[in-house]
Amino acid sequence: MTTTLITGANKGLGLETARRLVAAGHTVFLGARDIRRGREAAQLIGARPLPIDVTSDESVRTAVELVREEAGLLDVLVNNAGIVTNEAGVADGSKPISEVTAADLETIYATNVFGIVRVTHAFLPLLSAVGHPVVVNVSSGLGSLARVTDPERFEAARFPAYGSSKSAVNMLTVQYAEALPEFKINAADPGYTATDLNDHRGTKTVQEGADIIVRLATIGADGPTGGYFAADGPVPW
Repeated sequence: MTTTLITGANKGLGLETARRLVAAGHTVFLGARDIRRGREAAQLIGARPLPIDVTSDESVRTAVELVREEAGLLDVLVNNAGIVTNEAGVADGSKPISEVTAADLETIYATNVFGIVRVTHAFLPLLSAVGHPVVVNVSSGLGSLARVTDPERFEAARFPAYGSSKSAVNMLTVQYAEALPEFKINAADPGYTATDLNDHRGTKTVQEGADIIVRLATIGADGPTGGYFAADGPVPW
């Protein structure tokens, strides 16, 4: 039985990924910051709810102990939790870049970047207990330097906090993959998917967007590592 943890999984891409992996036979820990919503979502698809706030050391430590007690190990970690708003709830990209402050980035980086490091570091012992551990970091085309500098692409828009946070995710993916060769660690770009992050303006369904995440979460021992894989095909970093 494959044991999988997905952060930020009570809705959107996380929930769809969890649903698909449960259907594939995984024991899925559905990570959610909101305990009530997490329980409701987990019950809906047959997953196990796991309260986890990726911005909190204490919350992540508690989540590790719960997974250790219930499963003893972890085969797959999907770092999916992500935000696009600052502490005041202002969405990235909604104001001129000249007005963007360090605080705007700090709030988004706390979840999108530092959260990945915090969760990955905390779960390394449980991941290392299996033969072929897998980590999937959910990224975005807005973090691809090639795409944001192509005027023909929709990603050629100004999202300085969110976009740069996903660039950092891409770099972390490479760094972890090179340092941990026994792992399969990749970045998944689901594309412009209709979720709460973009007020459901995305052109892909969550089913379409989750395809690449599920594929990377289920790769075998001979699968790729240290790569950036987009829903619409390979692209440069």
